[in-house]
Amino acid sequence: MSPHTTAHAWSPRPATPDDVEVIAELRAVVMRPDLERLGRYDEHRVRQRLRDGYEAGRTTVIETGGVFAGCFVLRPHESDGWWLESFYLAPELQGRGIGTSVLAALLARTDGTGATVRLQVLQGSPARRLYERHGFTVEREDPVDVYMVRPSGP
Repeated sequence: MSPHTTAHAWSPRPATPDDVEVIAELRAVVMRPDLERLGRYDEHRVRQRLRDGYEAGRTTVIETGGVFAGCFVLRPHESDGWWLESFYLAPELQGRGIGTSVLAALLARTDGTGATVRLQVLQGSPARRLYERHGFTVEREDPVDVYMVRPSGP
């Protein structure tokens, strides 16, 4: 992926082990409203789950103006295609087209390989609208999570 121009330009960079704490904090901030609404917010657990599963080699940091703005992980799915996870963008940057641009770039890359992409989003999360606009549909859901899938695009 190359840098993209939107209302704000962004660029990807490989994550490092030193990024784990800033990503864990971003996860806590971004997920707090949805987790609180679902009665599942635990200020320690929300950060520790990220730390426990963090793999710098699979994580991409999103920067705007050379400053940390978010991240995502795109890892192989066990049966087919890719699993998009840990896609977080700083709240003050949401709604400016950066998430849309990042997701479009990711999907252009996966579409180039003919791969299906799956993800999981919390019930009631506003992020679900972003995914639906990019062709994701509900594969299954439970009281907490919505599992979405997007076959390779044209």
